[in-house]
Amino acid sequence: MGTQEQSPLDVEALRADFPILEREVADGVPLVYFDNAATTQTPTRVVDSITDYYYEYNSNVHRGIHQLSQEASIAYEEAHDRIAELVGASGAREEIVFTKNTTEAFNLVAYAWGLNELGEGDTVVLTEMEHHASLVTWQQIAKKTGATVEYIPITEDGTLDMDAAGDLIDDDTAMVSVVHASNVLGAINPVGDLAEMAHEQDALIFVDGAQAVPNRPVDVEAIDADFYAFSGHKMAGPTGIGALYGKRHLLDAMDPYLFGGEMIKKVTYDDATWNDLPWKFEAGTPSISEGIAFAEAADYVDDVGLENIRAHEEYVTEYAYDELSKLDGVEIYGPPADRRGGLVAFNVEGIHAHDLSSILNDYGVAVRAGDHCTQPLHDTLGVPASIRASFYLYNTRDEVDTLIEGVEGAIDIFH
Repeated sequence: MGTQEQSPLDVEALRADFPILEREVADGVPLVYFDNAATTQTPTRVVDSITDYYYEYNSNVHRGIHQLSQEASIAYEEAHDRIAELVGASGAREEIVFTKNTTEAFNLVAYAWGLNELGEGDTVVLTEMEHHASLVTWQQIAKKTGATVEYIPITEDGTLDMDAAGDLIDDDTAMVSVVHASNVLGAINPVGDLAEMAHEQDALIFVDGAQAVPNRPVDVEAIDADFYAFSGHKMAGPTGIGALYGKRHLLDAMDPYLFGGEMIKKVTYDDATWNDLPWKFEAGTPSISEGIAFAEAADYVDDVGLENIRAHEEYVTEYAYDELSKLDGVEIYGPPADRRGGLVAFNVEGIHAHDLSSILNDYGVAVRAGDHCTQPLHDTLGVPASIRASFYLYNTRDEVDTLIEGVEGAIDIFH
């Protein structure tokens, strides 16, 4: 398979935005960071936005009329609008709830919607490639409500069996919860088609966008997602912040599942009423600096260009896929290089993933080894663990060559 001839990005210039990429993990061993599906690195301007908050207007939001509180409140509220803009949510801040991560977004919907709406006879349809954030959450909510969970299988090439999806999504389906881009297989799922299938059966769809929003343009309204979740730390932002998009009429109808300060409008000794959207779902002091930095990260990836990021990831991924495919005993999981996102999960015959990861670390290569929060998927694949090399806007082909050198070194040691 031929790879793209060049990247649309000036990667060396972009790497200067990420000081951590200059470090060595041992004397004379530079860092090669290929763990981006877990957490991307953070550019200077995003870190600076956090520093600016603490140095210039550190204050709680929505609780004071003094100058610092006003400035912090405006910045935090406008951050919601910026994230809404990033994913095409025309309802702006009223359709964007800040959470601490994608996992919390799943739990918010599962408890605030699922506990009230699901019951015996209802099904929640997932996929075999779901992250535990989705799978475990809906599994446990189903146990509490009497609903059942069904799974759209994957085909031999690691893509969704859409014929099976059409059979599973029926008039018993209440929720379809699907990953937009698999964090193991790299498969990009046809979430718009799945949304249409769900809505034809009067069901809702929740899309896990954690591996999609960082590296490709996403329009939640074009997809017609009812809920869509993603995290800041996978898109050059800080940890501790994520977002749940929800259609306004759905969020309006849902009761909060966290209670306390900020999320109320009026409280008596007998009862309480809830604040306006999105604040009724953001109880207590929120992650203010992280939310502001989340918006700065959105500016950063937009300035680089999400189409450019996608093309660059394809450029690096195709090269990695092709080079790994040339090695004896390497099994790559998921669809071909030209039909996947920016990662390659694989195993080498006779070498446990943890051992290979340790050897790669000696070459300065940071990869993820394990089940990547997809134990059932690994059971389906018939392996206990895999190595995952995942790429972002600052990775290069030369770094892939270091990965290949490390894998070859491991093969020499074990074989």
